[in-house]
Formats: sequence, structure tokens, C-alpha cells
Amino acid sequence: MTPHGSLLAYAGTAAEALLVTVCVTSIAYYAFAVYAARAFFRLPPRRLDGPFPPVTVLKPLRGLDHEAYRNFASFCRQDYPEFQIVFGADDADEPALEVARAIARDFPQIDVSIVVGGQRPAANPKIGNLSGMYSAAKHPVLLVSDSDIRVGPSHLRTMVQPLSDPRVGVVTCLYRSHAHGLAGEFDALSLSTEFQPSVLVARQLEGITFAMGSGICIRRSVLEGIGGFDAIGDYLADDYFLGNLPSRAGSTVELANHVVEHRLDTASLTGLIHHQIRWNRGTRAARPWGYAGLLFTHGVPAALLLPLVAFGSPAAWTLSATTLAARLTMAWYVAVRRLRDPVARRALWLVPLRDLLGFGLWIAAYLGTTIVWRGQRFRLGGGGKLSPTPARPAAPSPSQPMAPESGGEAIATTRAAS
Repeated sequence: MTPHGSLLAYAGTAAEALLVTVCVTSIAYYAFAVYAARAFFRLPPRRLDGPFPPVTVLKPLRGLDHEAYRNFASFCRQDYPEFQIVFGADDADEPALEVARAIARDFPQIDVSIVVGGQRPAANPKIGNLSGMYSAAKHPVLLVSDSDIRVGPSHLRTMVQPLSDPRVGVVTCLYRSHAHGLAGEFDALSLSTEFQPSVLVARQLEGITFAMGSGICIRRSVLEGIGGFDAIGDYLADDYFLGNLPSRAGSTVELANHVVEHRLDTASLTGLIHHQIRWNRGTRAARPWGYAGLLFTHGVPAALLLPLVAFGSPAAWTLSATTLAARLTMAWYVAVRRLRDPVARRALWLVPLRDLLGFGLWIAAYLGTTIVWRGQRFRLGGGGKLSPTPARPAAPSPSQPMAPESGGEAIATTRAAS
């Protein structure tokens, strides 16, 4: 055999060995995810008879989410003794403000505050907004919740219950996504059949050391102990760090035995790609070795390539079929059986296609450092730090002179309280 032929044979053997390894590790991962989900959902429900600490719900606004009124109204119908809701927006032109004001008008018995233009300087606009809202919060426990979340009346009780243990400083929760259209379904499947199984695996292996935007219940004292919202103002993965920094400081982070509703608005392939690349690059920046290790959970691409590389050997076909079956079984058990995710229930057959796209987007995270978030472009630095990329200045119209710069707008705060 010529040296060239030997090199090709070696490359083929190495590729086959890698694909076999990825298939085997993926099967083990899928099986463990089923075990972790079963262990978590079989936990007995926690009970807290009282006293329930007063809670401030922080709702940062940016853009008008689908069915925003129903999302916000669900937080006003809580079976909880005392709570406050604070909505916050960067400026008076925010379209979701009209919905927040309608909530304040329609639920006069609820203590609602609306903070406009109070943001603090931060590369992450959401955290800048939360920093400005913080001064309006009245209570010792905070619940940071994204605007696209809808909850049942027991949400606050369930989220607060783990705080009865003084060692617990942060509580977060799982979610099921609602989406429409092919792009939305692909995005939702990535959350219910890939991300959330990874959360349950992490809980089983090492405990929860992060939080999720579906709900972050945090003691005010714990937040101030890590430096407040300002400590994470320059980072993309703000939800992650709201759990991770308290965990590093010695607080326990708990996963509530509770699943909330997530109203996903992804409507196009471009939106899906931007969302997934932002997520992937943020994860890679925050946990580079953990992100690299995800290679050994991408079983579907490996299963499809293995029979080709192995020239259709029966053993390769058997391992490939076993990998695909294990992937679909895990997706069904976690997303359909346990999370009761509506997208996974009707579109489980799309999981292999979604995984192929997901593998491509996993690779894309290594091909750049910029992300697009709410229409604004950022560059990611070390550890996931954000810096806005400068926009190209628009040329002035030849028929109109350039307008002089105007001063900043004042902070406006409105309240509707019981």
C-alpha cells in the first residue's frame, strides 16, 4: 500500500473510531438523562405552611411578546399573601409598556410599579434595566421572570418553598415551550429535548449551579452579596450567572418541582439561527470545556455518518439504529412524558432533523464572537463579556442638515398600588 493509501486508511479508521465513541457516549448520556428526569419528577412535592415572605416580581420589558397581557396577568392571579410586580422599560417608546399599564389598571388590588428610563449603564441591556428597577422593589425576596413566561396560581408558593431552608439562596425552574411554525418548533425542540435534559443531568451529577430566565427566585441579601445586578451587567449569560455567582459564594441553588409555560416567538429561520448561536456562544464563553464536551452527546450526526464510514457493516448499522432509538426515547420521556411539552408531543419526529441543525450551530459557535440580540449586535469577550459593536454612521441627507444632539430623557416612574 502506498503512503497515500495508508494515510487514507488511517484516517478512515480514526473517523470510524470517533463516530463509534460518540454513539456509545451519546447512548449513555441519553440513558442517564432518562434516569435523572425520573429521579427528579418522582420527588415528593415540597410543602411550606408559612410564613411566606413578601416577594417582588421583576419583569424587564423589551419588545412585545405574543399574548403578553395573558402572560403578565397570570402573575397577578397568584395564591400568595403579599407580593409586588415591577415592570421596567428602557424608554417611553417601549411597546410592552401599554400592556403593563393595562395590567395596573385591570388589577388595582395588586401592587404594581412601572419604571421607565431608570436603566443603569451596562453592556447587557436587560441587566441595565433590572438595575434601574431594583430601587422600586420593596420586599426581601425577588423573582426575576422573563416577559414570555406564563404561570399558574401556585407559582410563587412553589418557587419560595425551598427558601425555607436557610442554605438555599436561589431557586429556578423548568419550562415547557409553546411555538408555531417550523422555525418555532425547531427552537422549542432544542429547549425541551436538549437543553432541559442537560439541566436534569447536571442536577443529578453535581447539583444546580446556575439559573434560568423561566424563573429566578433569589434572596435580596444573596443578590447584594454578589454585588447586585451590576456584578453581571457586562455578561451575556445573565440568567446563568444569577445562579452561578451565588453558588460560588456558598449559597445552594435549587430546582423547583414546577414547570412553567414559555411562549416562544421564534417566527423565522433567521430568528432561530440568531437565537441558537447567541445561546451557544454564550454557553461556550461561560463554560468552554463543558461546551466542547457536548460533542460526545451529538449522537444523531454520528449515527447517520457511521454506516457510511464503516462501509455499511452490520455492526455499524446496529449501533446507528440503537443510537437513534435511544435519542428518541430520551426526547419522548423527558419532553413529552415529564415536561408535557406540546411541541414535542406533536413534532417528536423532527428531533433527528433538529439535531442535525443543532450540530451545525454547535460548530458555528466556534466560527465567530459576535451575536445578535433584540436587533442589536454585540461582541463576546472572555468569560462571556459583552461589548456593543459600533454601528456604521449613516450619511446625512444632502437636503437636510444634521440635527444637534439632544439631552437625555428624565426617569419617569408610575405606580398603581393597592
